[in-house]
Amino acid sequence: MPLKQPIGESTTTPEKMTDSNGPNAKAGGELRYLEDFKVGERWISAPTVITEAEIVTYGLANDPQPMHTDPVLAKSGPFGGLVASGWQIAALSMRLFIQSGGYGKTPVVGLGIEELRWLKPVRPRDTLTVEREVMEVTRSEKQPDKGTIRTRVNVRNQANEIAMTLTTLGRVPARPK
Repeated sequence: MPLKQPIGESTTTPEKMTDSNGPNAKAGGELRYLEDFKVGERWISAPTVITEAEIVTYGLANDPQPMHTDPVLAKSGPFGGLVASGWQIAALSMRLFIQSGGYGKTPVVGLGIEELRWLKPVRPRDTLTVEREVMEVTRSEKQPDKGTIRTRVNVRNQANEIAMTLTTLGRVPARPK
């Protein structure tokens, strides 16, 4: 039977996190095992501003639609101006989370995204904050040296509006016996 921890009050506060907000920043912290993660544990990234140049560069490389690549053409598009690709915001949420140190030095294998919703467009100069909460911790019955962590992610803009949500599942090692 899987180990599913009840909802707890464990919270990692912004003061306990590291986030240099640079693309080459490395997460610090200790190696964490499955047993170290608690349901209800939360991380919040430092705020980061997304620039027009970042939106256009990502759009040209990965999602080449005028709403992501051309500020002039984007004005007549569905959002009335340049907006970030949703995929850019999903990738950014991962970078900010890793930089915040939530997993520490733990190697986490992503098993998938179970739900992804883009709720508000992200525009140049928006300030984004990523919140991630552990929803479930489960030890594998067949491979007890591993387990999974299900997390819920919210990306908020400077108005505290949720721009994107996603639910992820990742595999982490259990503590060696």
